[in-house]
Amino acid sequence: MEATAVVLLAVTALGAGVVSGVFFAFSGFVMQGLDLLPAPEAARAMRSINVTALRPPLMVVLFGTAVLAVVVAVVTVVDGAGGAWWAVAGAAVYLASVVGVTSAANVPRNNALDAAPRQDEALARAWWAYRPGWTAWNHVRTAGGAVSAALFVVALVATVGG
Repeated sequence: MEATAVVLLAVTALGAGVVSGVFFAFSGFVMQGLDLLPAPEAARAMRSINVTALRPPLMVVLFGTAVLAVVVAVVTVVDGAGGAWWAVAGAAVYLASVVGVTSAANVPRNNALDAAPRQDEALARAWWAYRPGWTAWNHVRTAGGAVSAALFVVALVATVGG
């Protein structure tokens, strides 16, 4: 069973790292790039990004990693793997900071931006209401994904070495 735990830990760490990288791109330069546009255009661009984000590439990695995080936590605990509690910690951090924050903070903001009236003035107000909170919560998701990836790597090392 240890081989299964090792593979699951490696794939889950990779998934969490990829998700963190996607969020980092938004925190690191995408939002700042959108700010170079007039606010109504930035809002329109983000609306388009939000539509394309709901496709399988991101959704499979984001939520597939969540499923794997739960599975790897259970498998390592049941298996008595040396890194079991690191895996549990990684799963908890991922579920709370990535899935939880996405569902509770970022998606509602995306929905509010999408519901804003289409006129330039209304879109500008919607953008400036949207951007600070969305970006702050995205920083949390970025850090949470990175921390969970690191915890899964520690679990992997402890499982292989222990």
